[in-house]
Amino acid sequence: MVRRRGQPYWTSGNLQNQEFEFMNVNTLLNSRYNLNYVFNNKERYFSYDSVNYLFPMWILRPHGRIVDGNDRRLISTSDLCYGYDLGNGCVASSNTPHCRNEDDKFSPMSGDFSPGLTSSSSDDNSSLSIGDCMVKCWNDCGCLGFITGGNGTGCVTWTGNKSISNFTIDARGNSVSKYVLISHNLDKGNTKTWIWAPILAGVLLVIFCLGLLWYFKRRKPRREEATQERDDRHFLELMASGNLKNSSDIGINGRTDSHNMTVFSFTSIVAATNGFSSENELGQGGFGPVYKGKLSDEREIAIKRLSRTSGQGVEEFKNELILIAKLQHKNLVRVLGCCIHEEEKMLIYEYMPNKSLDFFLYVLLKQMCTDDTRKALLDWPTRWNIIEGIAQGLLYLHKYSRMRVIHRDLKASNILLDESMNPKISDFGMARIFKENETEAITKRVVGTYGYMSPEYAMKGNFSEKSDVFSFGVLILEIVSGRKTSSLSLVDTALSLVSYAWELWKQGNALELMDPTLADSCVIDQLMRTIHVALLCVQDHAVDRPMMPGVVSMLNNDHVSLPSPKRSAFFFGGSVSSSTSVERNSKDYSINGVTITEMEVR
Repeated sequence: MVRRRGQPYWTSGNLQNQEFEFMNVNTLLNSRYNLNYVFNNKERYFSYDSVNYLFPMWILRPHGRIVDGNDRRLISTSDLCYGYDLGNGCVASSNTPHCRNEDDKFSPMSGDFSPGLTSSSSDDNSSLSIGDCMVKCWNDCGCLGFITGGNGTGCVTWTGNKSISNFTIDARGNSVSKYVLISHNLDKGNTKTWIWAPILAGVLLVIFCLGLLWYFKRRKPRREEATQERDDRHFLELMASGNLKNSSDIGINGRTDSHNMTVFSFTSIVAATNGFSSENELGQGGFGPVYKGKLSDEREIAIKRLSRTSGQGVEEFKNELILIAKLQHKNLVRVLGCCIHEEEKMLIYEYMPNKSLDFFLYVLLKQMCTDDTRKALLDWPTRWNIIEGIAQGLLYLHKYSRMRVIHRDLKASNILLDESMNPKISDFGMARIFKENETEAITKRVVGTYGYMSPEYAMKGNFSEKSDVFSFGVLILEIVSGRKTSSLSLVDTALSLVSYAWELWKQGNALELMDPTLADSCVIDQLMRTIHVALLCVQDHAVDRPMMPGVVSMLNNDHVSLPSPKRSAFFFGGSVSSSTSVERNSKDYSINGVTITEMEVR
């Protein structure tokens, strides 16, 4: 029910067959909501949930209309109620003036009332909305029309003789639009002369202007107006479920707690990155470049800058903003805020000085001259801490977070390392949220990186928690061996790392998988147990793989007996075909160097 100043004004009607009697909830919105009404001797309640919409919301506009919060589609026309029961949900009012009838309507028109035949009065009360102005004019039998103040509050009304000739229409639409009361009791011929002809001319003018606008937009790059920036910011606030705080400068709000993000100004981001200079660029991903910056309080940040031409990146941006606003764990990367400017969209992260695990394993270590330097940088205790931290982060996503999340793109380049070499899972652009009773999902659009994807996901598009478990098993093998999963050439045969580890395990030579630089620091029993758990994670069939609670238990409890692993994925009767790893750029590391490899199933 919609009330105006406490008085019933409009009602939705009864709920029947997933529809309210006087609301277009699902008819126009493609069944976005599941509506449920329970009425019995024990209970009586109404509930609803959304279909594929994370933040369902209906918005009551100042005019009285109700629109959907996602795309502003019209749900009800309650603004057409004028105190009469018209059979569309309007509630009859006992205070309807005798001088009005149910055919009278307010119509917005561009033009002016004749000064000599009408008089105007104003009320600057800021508590008056457009709905209040409408009621005020409606209840005054001498009122011809009204307009609100520049900020949408206060009223200016015009009174005089009830004749449309008192209002001169501006066919060009240059005058301020006013709400003119159209009474069907007036002479219809006069109405046709003064209303329909100018309205038709106005419509033709609008069509002509739209044609010109389309023509110039085809010739020039699009220039966003200030209203577009406000719309983008409002959209992001909705996506973050009200967890964003406005800020005109990155130093104004100071620190932000773990449950809030800040909207940074574009000017401040430009200053922090020295104008997005090439010296500040950390890497290049499929979504666009990543930069290092420094806040006014000397904190270092990483800025993921969405490419204007990346349609996929836009979806990543929305998805990551939704998830990061709700996920809080020491082994997940922290987003400090975002920045919107015209077509620019950026995410601001905490800076990871040690970049990514991928960079540390395969780029930095290869640049070292001696094995002694390699040993000092990434010994066994450090690698074990990284493995255990990734496991804890995945366990949180799958079991203990506010929503069950499947990452879908877990790989070495998406594991960031802080100053203490603690791992943090990043890049939630491809992540999916599972409902409480949902165990798996199927997609026709398979995204991820070969070598890390489970066989059921790569071949059929089926993904679940077991898909992330498979990727985690591959990561363990990479960390233990110091080798990439999909660029391995051993014993004159091209093998994937998973297949190579399985061969060594079958032969009883699993210790040969160990990175030689770990010989002095490695705890053999712990390393062998870690390899054993990894092979359990990369088993060919998802049903055979453990869930993350079991993985964490097996890694940390030496007294838990481990089952023998079954055949690993990508191993077919002794003949192994190598997986393919697609890398976009040699600089793909750190938070902004995360690669997104996409396969389209045809």
